[in-house]
Amino acid sequence: MAQIKAQKEKKTKKSKAKACLFAAVSSIIFTRIMSLKSAKEIWDYLKNEYEGDERIKGMQVLNLIREFELQRMKDFETIKDYSDKLLSIANKVRLLGSEFTDSRIVEKILVTVPERYEATITALENTKDLSKIFLTELLNALQAQEQRRLIREDTTIEGALAVKHQNVAKSKRKKKKDFEGNGASTASANAKKKKNENQKKSYSPCQHCGKKGRPPFRYWRRPDAK
Repeated sequence: MAQIKAQKEKKTKKSKAKACLFAAVSSIIFTRIMSLKSAKEIWDYLKNEYEGDERIKGMQVLNLIREFELQRMKDFETIKDYSDKLLSIANKVRLLGSEFTDSRIVEKILVTVPERYEATITALENTKDLSKIFLTELLNALQAQEQRRLIREDTTIEGALAVKHQNVAKSKRKKKKDFEGNGASTASANAKKKKNENQKKSYSPCQHCGKKGRPPFRYWRRPDAK
């Protein structure tokens, strides 16, 4: 029984070691090592991939640190996207044997996120020592603000669409009303014109000139009058 228990514990430790190594690498490196069977195989691969001799290793660390320092959060990025990118660089440095603390990542995020996160950072400054804040705590606070902002933006967009829909419907009703009004005016004008034509036809010919279509009062003089 003791031997079986020890075997299970050994197997569990190996699985945990593999999981830790998988978690420490970027998604690109993960696709290269996912088919390896043991933690030792994974470690040997990573050692050959990243270690090399000391001079090359030092150059790789410097390049990664320079890449880290040049990072700035873009307007279209989310906090998760940006923090994942920073963590990926940090984990590469760690795999090369150099120390890279979470506090350094915290500091980087605090000074490079856009101004829209300033309110949350100010609130954290008023309640906590930012030099001692945990990375996960900072990310949770920033992501919460990000989610609230997205909800407000969605609400604003929905309101704008509703107003636009109302304006379109109002415009359609006005056009319909104008069209109906114009139709009624045209019908009234046509009826009046037809009435005048009928009246003209009903007038008897002029007793002096023989012309038709004029009322008697329009014949104000005889053409042969001196």
